Amino acid sequence: MRFPEFEAMIGPAKLYPELWRLLLGLLVVAFCYAGGTALLSVALFLAVGPIEYFGWLRRVSLPQEPAPTLMLLATFAGMLLGPVLAAGACHFRGPGTLFGPWGEFRRSFASVLAVTLPLYAVPLGLALAFEAPVENLPWEAWMRWLPYALPLILLQVTAEEALFRGYLQQQLAARFAARWVWMVVPSALFASLHWNPTAGDAVWLVIGTTFLFALIVADLTARTGSLGAAVGLHFVNNAYGMLVISISGSLTGLAKWVTPFELGESAPVVFSLALNLAMLAVLWRLLVWVLDR
Repeated sequence: MRFPEFEAMIGPAKLYPELWRLLLGLLVVAFCYAGGTALLSVALFLAVGPIEYFGWLRRVSLPQEPAPTLMLLATFAGMLLGPVLAAGACHFRGPGTLFGPWGEFRRSFASVLAVTLPLYAVPLGLALAFEAPVENLPWEAWMRWLPYALPLILLQVTAEEALFRGYLQQQLAARFAARWVWMVVPSALFASLHWNPTAGDAVWLVIGTTFLFALIVADLTARTGSLGAAVGLHFVNNAYGMLVISISGSLTGLAKWVTPFELGESAPVVFSLALNLAMLAVLWRLLVWVLDR
């Protein structure tokens, strides 16, 4: 049985639910993402010149400096444009239908921020007390980059939620009644895109943690009938992982601290991810309780 809020959310998607339209829409998304990335690459070439260009591309591919990390986040503008265009061109839906009613989006987003921001102080305190993280950026530099980083992280998570929960989940739910199709398939696809071979033996736990996270935001979307909760949780999670404490060897360019262990060191990474799994499970139950009130 579906929540009535989600039934209302997928109403526009039911008008044109054919799978061939969804596949065509995903091609539109891929084209927009690739096209947006190409335009940014051209802009970079014009800005830095041919001598510095390829060095910049290498730094963006492994972003461990602030400016290349911001450029990587900016590529998600194309991903956000993709589902907006696909919804209109392939399903004759307005862009607002991807996000749900604005009032509910705003309420859910604010509620999730109010709950999760204090809770994420717990792993920060534990890390500072027991892991002895290494300073990555001095406070002055970190604060200088923060006004650019926060909106770009919000852009990144909004783009991913608009695609996986706002477009893919809705269109699959319009076509299939089975929850495992419209929740599990987008979540599995989302998790698979986070495959990182440098994680070594912990790579499957990375995928599993990402998959659980995707299931949680899919469930919150289904309960509230909007993307507000999903965007809010995704934003806090990514802001913590990118801006506060990042695992060494990952995306560390904007982080205040990095872990004393590398991404490829299985034992500490497994322990860290196991704690993250437990926190996500507790956080999900708490958010369900808050959002249902």
